[in-house]
Amino acid sequence: MTLHYDGEVKIAKINMGPYDNNGYIVICPDTNEGIIIDTPAEPEKLINEVGDVQIKAILITHKHQDHLLGFAEITGAIGAPVAVHANDVDGLPRAPETVLNDGDTILSATCKPRPFTPPAILREPLATCPEALQQILNSVSGKLLTLPDEVAVYAGHGAVDTTIGEARRRYQVFTSKSHSPDLCGDIDWLETE
Repeated sequence: MTLHYDGEVKIAKINMGPYDNNGYIVICPDTNEGIIIDTPAEPEKLINEVGDVQIKAILITHKHQDHLLGFAEITGAIGAPVAVHANDVDGLPRAPETVLNDGDTILSATCKPRPFTPPAILREPLATCPEALQQILNSVSGKLLTLPDEVAVYAGHGAVDTTIGEARRRYQVFTSKSHSPDLCGDIDWLETE
């Protein structure tokens, strides 16, 4: 297994499918227990990386189909319970074993309780209207940017990861500019006028 991060936990990042999705395996080095995050296309890539890790849960970040294209294969091969936010239950191919709500606590791969509050950016459709974009902006500033600068942010798509500190800097550049009230769609914090 190629590790993307090896510290308090081990993180394997597996790039999968035609939409450049990332699936993750987060592992407790003390117990060799882990969780899978998302089930994109090319499920065999993720399944092959599991090896002897004892997967305790499969977390789905949101119901967009590109994060679920390998759902049947991965959940069938792994057999661990599935967890998803309450707003996304209707988008799964089958009912999850665990339904998460804002403020819920789940057990992380380190087997210590950690807060997991899925922000709107994970649950809502893309910012296809100004109201949806505003909800995402509120979620980013109210939930994510309250975290310490050094917290790592692992992307659901692509090779580039970041930190909260870098995300905060980019967000401040974006919010320092004037924007059209009907701004929506694919937003780049640094490039969008």
